[in-house]
Amino acid sequence: MATFLYKLGRLTFRRRRFVALIWVALLALAGFGAASASTATSSSFSIPGTEAQRAFDLLEQRFPGASADGATARVVFKAPEGEKVTDAANKGEITGIVKELRSGSDQVAQVADPFEAQAVSQDGSTAYISVSYKVNSMELTDQTRDALEEAGKDAQGSGMKVEIGGDALQVMPHTGTAEIIGVVIAAIVLVITFGSLIAAGLPLVTALIGVGIGVSLITALANVLDLGSTTPILASMIGLAVGIDYALFIVSRYRAELADGREREDAAGRAVGTAGSAVVFAGLTVVIALVGLAVVNIPMLTKMGFAAAGTVAIAVVIALTLVPALLGFAGKRVMGRKARKGAETAESTDAKGAKTPSLDKAEGTAKAKSADAKPNMGTRWARFVLRRPVWVMVVGILGLGVVAVPAASLEMGLPDDGAQPKSTTQRQAYDMLSDGFGPGFNGPLMIVMDGKDSSDPKAAAERVSKEIESIGVVAVTPAQFNKAGDTAMITVIPKDRPSSHATEEVVHDIRDAGKDIKADTGAEVLVTGATAMNIDFSQKMNDALLPYLALVVGLAFLLLMLVFRSILVPLKAALGFLLSVVAALGAVVAVFQWGWLGSLFGVEQTGPIMSMMPIFMIGVVFGLAMDYEVFLVTRMREAYVHGESPGQAIVTGFQHGARVVTAAAVIMMAVFAGFIGSSEQMVKMIGFSLAVAVLFDAFVVRMAIVPAVLALLGRKAWWLPRWLDRALPNVDVEGEKLQKQLTEGPAASGSDSGSDSDGGDGHGGERELVRV
Repeated sequence: MATFLYKLGRLTFRRRRFVALIWVALLALAGFGAASASTATSSSFSIPGTEAQRAFDLLEQRFPGASADGATARVVFKAPEGEKVTDAANKGEITGIVKELRSGSDQVAQVADPFEAQAVSQDGSTAYISVSYKVNSMELTDQTRDALEEAGKDAQGSGMKVEIGGDALQVMPHTGTAEIIGVVIAAIVLVITFGSLIAAGLPLVTALIGVGIGVSLITALANVLDLGSTTPILASMIGLAVGIDYALFIVSRYRAELADGREREDAAGRAVGTAGSAVVFAGLTVVIALVGLAVVNIPMLTKMGFAAAGTVAIAVVIALTLVPALLGFAGKRVMGRKARKGAETAESTDAKGAKTPSLDKAEGTAKAKSADAKPNMGTRWARFVLRRPVWVMVVGILGLGVVAVPAASLEMGLPDDGAQPKSTTQRQAYDMLSDGFGPGFNGPLMIVMDGKDSSDPKAAAERVSKEIESIGVVAVTPAQFNKAGDTAMITVIPKDRPSSHATEEVVHDIRDAGKDIKADTGAEVLVTGATAMNIDFSQKMNDALLPYLALVVGLAFLLLMLVFRSILVPLKAALGFLLSVVAALGAVVAVFQWGWLGSLFGVEQTGPIMSMMPIFMIGVVFGLAMDYEVFLVTRMREAYVHGESPGQAIVTGFQHGARVVTAAAVIMMAVFAGFIGSSEQMVKMIGFSLAVAVLFDAFVVRMAIVPAVLALLGRKAWWLPRWLDRALPNVDVEGEKLQKQLTEGPAASGSDSGSDSDGGDGHGGERELVRV
């Protein structure tokens, strides 16, 4: 692989104008496709195999036109102090708003008058209008949402307090500001790392081009593939992260090759051949993690995973082709000012007949001594770890273990409007309903009774109502039958809020009682509604967590075994990742579930952890963690196979890779931390979890525990059974074969009479190698 990528790197360097033109054309075509495509709606949300989904499907079949999965809204009214909503003036205002809502949009399915639907509190202070829509919340038009928001403004003028709750106002949070903050911080870190604006700009430009192409393609194909409006958020977040990382690795290796005296085209080839190999395998681990979301068996998540995996694949191809092409345009400006002055001095010396770049051992030894004379921070840290490997490993593991303790109390669910900031209308409507009617009114349960196999469906429905009342709920509405009389709907109001453990127990109790009812009457009882759907979704995500972990870690273990030709190194990488993930989950539980330091991160309401967050975090962080593992340890492996001792190989790996991995991790933390400032609780939680997970994995696991374990293992770290060594294909990620071919090329091939764009440089074997 390294040899092929070396050829590719040199080819794209020489044909840089053609390569750049191709990528610009692809960006333009993708942008045109996105601009001309119809606006994306929402991907149809379904959870195959769950009771709540079966109930929704049954309702669509037996109650045609009922829009069981449509969006809902509640316009909540609270009368001024000393008045009631039933007073003539207030009642008139509310009745007028009911008419206004019914005629406000053709997407409205039904509007319930609170005075007819008994939606007035006992003390008369509060009432609410229930609005149901024909489509789900993501398919509502702006005109429909505007009509809903405008409906209550007139009533506010009369003195009543009016707030709107429900999922009809739910829109995908805009993350543009967070992304801009992340890009700005990334630019600052890159400038500090490289000391050159050109070198710092390359990873940003190429990452943005990759994200632009990926997101534009997703937008263009959204309606065709039913991707939905949520998909580009995941794709842009991950695409930006890995795009910067991969380009950073290539540019860093290119600069190192230039510092070693390579001519520019050769340096580009070597950078793509070595660091590019690490990029390919790191990208494969990310793709595995994202495609692995299919094991959850939720179509929306599967499509999101595949779309994001496509964006990652684009980032890999851009790093291997566009980055070396742009390096060709950058010239020597990719180096810092001091490095360029040093290179000019060296060139003037060469012009006088001193030495020309070579690959002999003596030069390598001299460079090693020079590096030893002024060790960088990575070198000093690696040497410290080699002196105290046991202490570093124990402190790192115990530290993460302590942070991971709260993860044992992890409770998963989906946040409701009670988790919204107190300033939002959704949260205020939630609180008004809780005060006027009880917290359970914010999450009613829908009971669907299928009486098709029952001899007396009405008697069965009466028994269902009595059984539910005995469980202990606030209210049970009379059963509403369809025209055929074989299916009934019953609304149940629990005592507690939708996301509470008590409400979840009510759902399970109703389902348990339904088993006995079916055995006695033949009628099947199904629990659905937004609250039950959230409970089933959380359970499905929880059940998929371990299989997903096993799939992702198992496949990545095999992939890393190919990369490192070792069993213990991939095992260490996987175990270290699991440790950092559990620690990150512990931090999330402590902040968002227990409320520790909640005010610091803007957490206004504690509650269960968003059910999709653990799997989402595992997928994203696993890919990034393997990026750092592959890039850092590949340099160690490269040094080891080239003859260095295991300890010195660790030092060499840190000498060349620690600064780049540190910069990449800081950039990713900045990108993810930008989302903590979002007003949306879910976005805030995702941003916090990803930033903390990268912090733990990059700086504790990869930079501390990994070198400590490798130091303790010594040569055993690189052990691989002979039979397995023969069975596994040698992908040559560390470039051993490439190095051998470049060194022995002139002797093997003789003089090369061909020419290339760089003229004669005494590297005939290299020219022979790069013919494509």
